[in-house]
Amino acid sequence: MKIYFSGSISGGRGRQALYARIIGALRPMGQVLTEHIGDPSLGVEGESNRDDRFIHDRDMAWIREADAVVAEVSTPSLGVGYEIARAAEMGKPVLCLRDAAAGRLSAMIAGCPGVTLRQYESEEEAIRGAVDFAVLLSC
Repeated sequence: MKIYFSGSISGGRGRQALYARIIGALRPMGQVLTEHIGDPSLGVEGESNRDDRFIHDRDMAWIREADAVVAEVSTPSLGVGYEIARAAEMGKPVLCLRDAAAGRLSAMIAGCPGVTLRQYESEEEAIRGAVDFAVLLSC
């Protein structure tokens, strides 16, 4: 299985360590196409050695290639929202993980029929939710 993991870059990297833990837990389930999202050296400036068009086209190719998308949506991010919308439009299974203590989630994500939303109280619960989603898809 190929998994596209989505998490905030330009919107803030405060949850980077959680992203890395989720990616690590998904790795045994298949190939995580976007492991760099969990890299602590990736800051809010993003991949400064790549131009925007390259990143867009590469990431869209990865979404097309992916069997599923897992997104952590507690930190508002235009890019993450865009990726979720495009994946849902392609009919990809999409799981959005959201910290229950985070602010209001956009209705455009929460109300999207192509999105499964799972709130979590702890990082362990978020990781378990991502793994459970991947297990369900692999059956």
